[in-house]
Amino acid sequence: MASNPVFHFEIPVTDMERAVAFYEAVFGYSLNRKTVDGYEMAFFPRADNQPGASGALARGDVYRPSHDGPIIYFDVPDIDAVLARAIARGGRVLYAKRDIGVAGFVAEIEDSEGNRIALTQPRG
Repeated sequence: MASNPVFHFEIPVTDMERAVAFYEAVFGYSLNRKTVDGYEMAFFPRADNQPGASGALARGDVYRPSHDGPIIYFDVPDIDAVLARAIARGGRVLYAKRDIGVAGFVAEIEDSEGNRIALTQPRG
């Protein structure tokens, strides 16, 4: 296969208003809110016919924020700026920015809902 295998992800939230405000402020995205199968969702932008995945914030009885389980990595142009915005919005740094060689840099934050979210910045 010539494409990435992950198509969609969902990040659990307990307070959709707070979570949308956090993600829009920290990453600069505009999220599109709608209800799907009775669950409140806020979708990240998606570039059709492009490689990679997109996803949504999701609120409902089956969604529980956690540090456990899969970790979603957001590709960002400047980890330091994203870390600063996350802290300003009530997030916490869980794993400080680290140089990982030719692949660039990584860090991890706790979002407004208590999820572990990773950041990656290409070397440039």
